[in-house]
Amino acid sequence: MAYANQLSAYRETRVKTASQGQLVIMLYDEIVKQLDRGLELLALNNGEKKDPGRIEKINKAVLKAQEIITELMVSLNFEQGGDIAKNLFALYTWFNQELLEANVKQDLRRITVVRNMANELRSAWAQIAAKNPVETANRPAMGVNIAG
Repeated sequence: MAYANQLSAYRETRVKTASQGQLVIMLYDEIVKQLDRGLELLALNNGEKKDPGRIEKINKAVLKAQEIITELMVSLNFEQGGDIAKNLFALYTWFNQELLEANVKQDLRRITVVRNMANELRSAWAQIAAKNPVETANRPAMGVNIAG
C-alpha cells in the first residue's frame, strides 16, 4: 500500500513539473501503452474461445486510449496552431473512429495502425520538445489522468 502511494505521488509530481511538450509526450506514451495492452489481449483472444473477461479488458484499454486522444483534441489551439492544429484534429478524429470500429469488430489491424501512427507522433513531439524546452511555471494543469 505504501508503495502505491509513493508511486502515485511520483507520477503526480512528474506531471505537475513537466513542460507542455513533455505532457503531450506522456499522453502519447499512455496511448501507445493502452493500445499495446489491447493488442496483446486481442492476440490472446484470437485462436481461442472468446473470453468475456478479456474482451472487457480490451475494451477498457481501447477506451482509455480514445479518452486520451479526445483530451488531445480539446487541447488544440486553433488560433496559434493554424493548419497544424486543424490537421491534428482531423487525425485525432480519424484515430477515434478507427478505434471505435476496431473495438466493435476486435480488429487487430486497425488498432495496430493507430498505435503505430500515435508512436510516430510521439517521436515527433519528443524531437520538438528536445529542441524547445519550455518553462513549466504557471502552466495550467491538464485534465487527463495518465497515471493508469
